[in-house]
Amino acid sequence: MHYSFTASLMARIIIAPSVLAADFSRLSDEIHRIETAGADWIHCDIMDGHFVDNISFGPDIVRFVRKETSLPLDVHLMIEHAEHYVPRFIKVGANSITVHVEPEAKHDVVKTLRQIREAGCRAGLTLNPETAFDLVEPFLGTIDMLLVMTVHPGFGGQEFRADQMEKVRRAAAWNKSRERKIDIEVDGGINDRTARISIENGANVLVAGTSIFHSKDYAKAIRELRGVPGVN
Repeated sequence: MHYSFTASLMARIIIAPSVLAADFSRLSDEIHRIETAGADWIHCDIMDGHFVDNISFGPDIVRFVRKETSLPLDVHLMIEHAEHYVPRFIKVGANSITVHVEPEAKHDVVKTLRQIREAGCRAGLTLNPETAFDLVEPFLGTIDMLLVMTVHPGFGGQEFRADQMEKVRRAAAWNKSRERKIDIEVDGGINDRTARISIENGANVLVAGTSIFHSKDYAKAIRELRGVPGVN
């Protein structure tokens, strides 16, 4: 079953495997495996070597992933000047685009979010561990999803930072006070243990790379991420 971004997702834990951790020598097979294993979305980490100290991939890979699956594509732009590249990722099939709030991202946050939404794409905003929640709070009413980074972005396999759960709790409190809800996504060091911590604090979208793609059984890994008492 495929899950549309247009559906209400707050009652369900969404698993979004990050293809950055996949084996790119057999990327087509990897995409089909995670889809069969029960993934809800596919997360694409875009890095430019400037905003973060790593380079990943660009629109061509996202286009390839789009051709291989009908699952929603959740694109995270860890780049400078996101407004310049947003149209390219929308064109190749992104369903959701998340950009950074930090000044180092060198874009007008309000204009970029508007650009994403006017193109019919879901708009997300994210902040690095070192960035205060106060910086994203003024934008919460204009986004569809908040991504809380639980590691410093750029490289996979880092240890989960539990101190970032304060931001998740604040976003969850914001949701409780309003009729219109936003998805609360976490990314970085997510495994069955840290997934439980994240969900208990209010997250409903889990991005996981290493814990899925480095496992022998993708379906089991995804079930374990969902396996929190009282959820699903």
